[in-house]
Amino acid sequence: MNVYDKAYELAKSLRESAEAQALQAAKRSVDGDPDAKRSLEGFMERQHMLQHQMMSGEEPSPGELEQMNKLYELLTLNPLISQYFEAERRFAVLFEDVNRILGEGLKSLLD
Repeated sequence: MNVYDKAYELAKSLRESAEAQALQAAKRSVDGDPDAKRSLEGFMERQHMLQHQMMSGEEPSPGELEQMNKLYELLTLNPLISQYFEAERRFAVLFEDVNRILGEGLKSLLD
C-alpha cells in the first residue's frame, strides 16, 4: 500500500463528497450575482486580514470583532451568501472529522 496513493484517494473522495459538491454549487450561485460576490469577497478579505493579524500575535480589538459579526449577520440576509456559509460550514465539519479520525489513528505512534 502506497501512503501517497491513499492520500490522493482521500483528497478525491473529499472533492467528490456531497458537502464539497454543495459548496461548489453555492460558490457558483454567489459568483452569478455580482453584488453577492463583491460582498462575500470583501468579507472574506477582512476575515483573512484578522486571521493574519491573530497569527502574528495581535489580538483584534473588540470593535473589530463586533464589526465583523455585524457584517456576517448582514451578509446572511442574502440567501445566496447564507447558503454559501452553510455549505462552507458543513464541508469544514467533514474536513475536521477526517482530521480527527487521522489523528486518532496515529495517536498510538506518539504514546
